Amino acid sequence: MEHLFCLRCNRDFEAGQKSVGVFMFAQTVGIKPRQKSAAQRICFCPQCSVALAMGPPPEGALNVAAWKMIRDLVGSDPALNQAAWETLRGVVGLLPPSEAGTGSDARPVNEANADSAVQ
Repeated sequence: MEHLFCLRCNRDFEAGQKSVGVFMFAQTVGIKPRQKSAAQRICFCPQCSVALAMGPPPEGALNVAAWKMIRDLVGSDPALNQAAWETLRGVVGLLPPSEAGTGSDARPVNEANADSAVQ
């Protein structure tokens, strides 16, 4: 069995734990005989996936390609955001229980900015 961990925060994954896997392989094109490398899986925990997707694009063509794929996943369905919130709630004292039902729609409200926007 393969040892899985988050590439960004180095957190270990247990079997069946929620994560995002990026599979990479290389293959020759236009060259006979076609050669193909073994596929490798790169994993990210839900929190790191959301953080990566919401941040600026990283440097390097492969990094940008992976970032775009993760960003598409995070934006396509709220399930990944929900998984990140669930894990954060599991960390003692990180989120109060009153925010448990807010999910990925939760946004901090700055009352001073909200009042000035109305004027």
